[in-house]
Amino acid sequence: MTDHLKKEWYLYTKRADFQKIGERFGIEPVAARVLRNRDLITEEQIDRFLNAGAEDLYDAAMLPDGEKSAKILSEKIRSKKKIRIVGDYDADGVCASYVLWDALLSLGADCSIAIPDRIRDGYGINSAIVSAAVKDGVDTIITCDNGISACEELKAAADAGLTVIITDHHEIRKGADGKEILPPAAGIVNVCREDSAYPEKELCGTVTAWKFVSLLFREFGRDPEEYLKYLEFAALATICDCIDLKGENRIIAKEGLRVLSAGGVNTGMKALIRCTGLTGKKVTCYGAGFVLGPCINAGGRMETAERAFSLFASPDAQTASERAAYLVGLNESRKELTAKGTEAAVAVVEKEKQQKKVLVVSLRDLHESLAGIVAGRLKEYYGRPAFVFTASDREGIWKGSGRSVEAYNMFEELAKAGDLLQKFGGHPMAAGLSVREEDIPLLEERLNTQTALTDDDLKTKVWIDSELPFSRISEKLVGDLEKLEPFGGGNEKPRFALRNVHPANFRVMGRTRNALRMDLYAEDGIVLPGIMFGDADALKKELETRDRISILFYPVINEWNGYRTLNVQIEDYR
Repeated sequence: MTDHLKKEWYLYTKRADFQKIGERFGIEPVAARVLRNRDLITEEQIDRFLNAGAEDLYDAAMLPDGEKSAKILSEKIRSKKKIRIVGDYDADGVCASYVLWDALLSLGADCSIAIPDRIRDGYGINSAIVSAAVKDGVDTIITCDNGISACEELKAAADAGLTVIITDHHEIRKGADGKEILPPAAGIVNVCREDSAYPEKELCGTVTAWKFVSLLFREFGRDPEEYLKYLEFAALATICDCIDLKGENRIIAKEGLRVLSAGGVNTGMKALIRCTGLTGKKVTCYGAGFVLGPCINAGGRMETAERAFSLFASPDAQTASERAAYLVGLNESRKELTAKGTEAAVAVVEKEKQQKKVLVVSLRDLHESLAGIVAGRLKEYYGRPAFVFTASDREGIWKGSGRSVEAYNMFEELAKAGDLLQKFGGHPMAAGLSVREEDIPLLEERLNTQTALTDDDLKTKVWIDSELPFSRISEKLVGDLEKLEPFGGGNEKPRFALRNVHPANFRVMGRTRNALRMDLYAEDGIVLPGIMFGDADALKKELETRDRISILFYPVINEWNGYRTLNVQIEDYR
């Protein structure tokens, strides 16, 4: 499936002394311009962006209820009280569950784990999990990547005499009076709280749990740096949960990707890196988010999240290899089902909903676990927020997942339609919900009636960092741009443009004919090799009719047989 929408190109015009910035930090002025385009203005901001490392991470003591909750849990551990971790079934939830579980075991805790089944239980802690904990004699429940919206369930836990600690990162609902609705708990560790003093206002579930672990280690007199052994999980979850790579989150992603690129630390993570063919390669955000992450998610989507959790808890390399291979196979099956589901969803939109600003699609036969992925594909294809619903096991109740665009706060919009929902939760860019089948049309109407989205909001805007003549591309520039990695939300990969380029000498490449190589002749007489990905045969047919084009591109170095050559990766053309 290719982009349905035409992209509109816009050129950044932010000003600064790029030459001076370049000289100060030893980078090309073009790279300095990119930094300014990312709203890095002061020398302190730029220095932190370029040079900050793990030693610059914020003190977890600033987390709301962080130290208090760590003291409570440390007493429970020392008293040998039964502790149960309640996690979530996606990559963030599984990583958070493993980090908490492994850390608590290392502290001598009597610790067990419960990860909800995506289809049977749905998202987050529920009454069955609470009842099971009471039956098993559990004293304390600690949640990770869930719990902040489970007011009724956690009240039942409190009424049963359980101590509850919440570590979560999802947004907090507010009542009609504008006040936060917080569930009953001994401690609520969540940077979304209004009273949070933590410098970052967005952390994934794993990082929240990981930071909490650092406070626990402090309570037990452990080496303050010991919690860094879980850095690879923090980075992977940050990327998989689409957290903006700004500030501390960028440091976590950058440092964690280095660990993954070196082969990983955890035995299960090492096996997954090997089974996905990433051994010896530089693991980027793409590798983490679109290669490793989907394999972890496949367990919870296709069978049970315990598959992925058990991978990380593997006792030896052989067991880890077997478990990793199984997850990779599950992910291949998931890809096939996703393709079919996406095709069906697009057909519905094309037939019925092309004029809707907010897409709501119901697919009775879609595997429930794939609704979020298909919603994401619709969002990317049409440039609009999208919800996809599937029939659940409960009679008359359909479950849905939503994926959003920047101009649409999905959590707030769902809250406005809360009277139609059985349950919902999430954040501005993604949400999960359940609704009665007969209420889906009403929800679709409400979401489209109440939205303030304009046609301009729904345009696919592509921001160009700079016009860049081929004469200014060098190995030094490519190296300087690499210093700006990792690229992702909040730190988008730089885009450059050049007008009046003549494409020639086309070669279709790739087993699936998905790459088109060509020579690009610039007006100043410089020629560079270029490559563009997609339907290479169709691209070739189109470009052969064009004498001159304008291109959006990113410069790279191609290494082959010991030779290094400058190349241009083309993102778009007109």
